[in-house]
Amino acid sequence: MKVAVIHGQAHQGNTYHVTHQLIEQLECKKEDVEEFNVNGLEPCVGCFNCILKDEKKCPHYEQMTPMIEAIDAADVIIVDSPNYCMGMTGQLKTFFDHLAYRWFSHRPNGKMTGKIAVAISTTAGGGAKGTTRDIAKQLFWLGIGKTYRISEVVGAWSCDQVTGKKQQQIAQDVNKVAVKIKRKVGKVKPGLKTMFVFKLFKMMQKGMVWNPVDTEYWKMQGWIK
Repeated sequence: MKVAVIHGQAHQGNTYHVTHQLIEQLECKKEDVEEFNVNGLEPCVGCFNCILKDEKKCPHYEQMTPMIEAIDAADVIIVDSPNYCMGMTGQLKTFFDHLAYRWFSHRPNGKMTGKIAVAISTTAGGGAKGTTRDIAKQLFWLGIGKTYRISEVVGAWSCDQVTGKKQQQIAQDVNKVAVKIKRKVGKVKPGLKTMFVFKLFKMMQKGMVWNPVDTEYWKMQGWIK
């Protein structure tokens, strides 16, 4: 099982530790896990080169390439972010901004529908559920077949402040998701919502003339004539 991990923050706090609990539960070989944090990623400049020309024209293509290659090669994609102001970190949103060209509406990677993703977030108080929901929404539009969510209210600012009872609860939650992943990996099929959205954009691509780059991609995939 190959796993790609995208950390929404370089800080190795509660969210980071929950992610690593999941990795341990998945019992992967060390060489099959690739981890990245997005702190050094330059912000999207809105040039539209990735959508209208070629993703290689993105000024930050070299920064994004290792992460994209890891995601494409992975069976399981883990994306985490601590709750920052009731949402994902700005750095993680920057990462997703660079993937706009891979949305259903442009040039989706058809292999994404067979992959599993996990959105993880922790918070001292509230907001973790909203953060994982927002991450899952991004992953859906990238075509991920199945996404699980782990959101934990830890009631603490640092790992050493988390109570033993809460640690046990987190361990149980993580284990449940790990069990589901191990049962599901390699067996994921696109759901009804995914199929509906894909067919919707397939119909749109047939009559679309504003972006020949996208249309040609859909033809090359054999999705439209």
